Amino acid sequence: MDRQEMAAFLRSRRARIQPADVGLPAGRRRRTPGLRREEIAQLAGMSVDYYIRLEQGRGPRPSRQILGAVARALRLTDDERRHLYHLAGEPPEPPGAPSRDVPPGILHLLDRLDDTPAYVLNARHDILAWNALAAALMTDFAAMEPRDRNVLRWLFTGPAIERFDTDEYVEQLARTSVADLRSSAGRYPGDAGIAELVAEVSARSALFARLWDEGEVGVRRGSRKTMRHPVVGELELHCDVLYVPERDQRVVLYTAAPGTPSHEALKLLRVVGTQDLSVR
Repeated sequence: MDRQEMAAFLRSRRARIQPADVGLPAGRRRRTPGLRREEIAQLAGMSVDYYIRLEQGRGPRPSRQILGAVARALRLTDDERRHLYHLAGEPPEPPGAPSRDVPPGILHLLDRLDDTPAYVLNARHDILAWNALAAALMTDFAAMEPRDRNVLRWLFTGPAIERFDTDEYVEQLARTSVADLRSSAGRYPGDAGIAELVAEVSARSALFARLWDEGEVGVRRGSRKTMRHPVVGELELHCDVLYVPERDQRVVLYTAAPGTPSHEALKLLRVVGTQDLSVR
């Protein structure tokens, strides 16, 4: 816990808030900008003495409940809230459920990547956004029901499930995906969506159930992939994963080395589009 840095941070955040911002009367003339310490304590539902000690860098280590109350009272942004938790020596509180709100900048990036298949996943492995080439390579996501736009449902309950017991590569992909989902379950212990996904796919896939019971934990990273497209054939692709930490999302991109048959196949896919997209 960095008491002095946290004290300075709390004072600076308090100074920027005006009474009208939080529904308080301006009252008599104020000697310093922003709210008074007792007003922050009132908004946070804590004793004035406790909050004063926090701002003076001599208070005890605050609990997560206290940090959350202070963050709300000071109207901290998500970045500022995380910073406050780090200063207090606590990992930031995760949101209650994986975010489905893709930042506008990421959506713009997908549109610009007209020669690279790319899509966005949240921690539940829901496919939130994609570009045209990703749909051409994998499947027409727009034609699917929103709940079915999930990598794990697609991976474990689609036609490719029959290959898992004999294809070492596909089983390794399955293993890393399940380990990544278990990591997400640890970050979102109260998310009903993850629990429902695990129960549903476990009932439909013996492989998923076995891998989930093994309890491996990991985070999905880049890898090489072999994909078979019904029109352009087999592609050897490199899969890169870019993280969007403020939303706990990731951008997945598929690329091929220039001049290779797979690179030429990707260029052909731009022409083929989403016709007959059953990846076999």
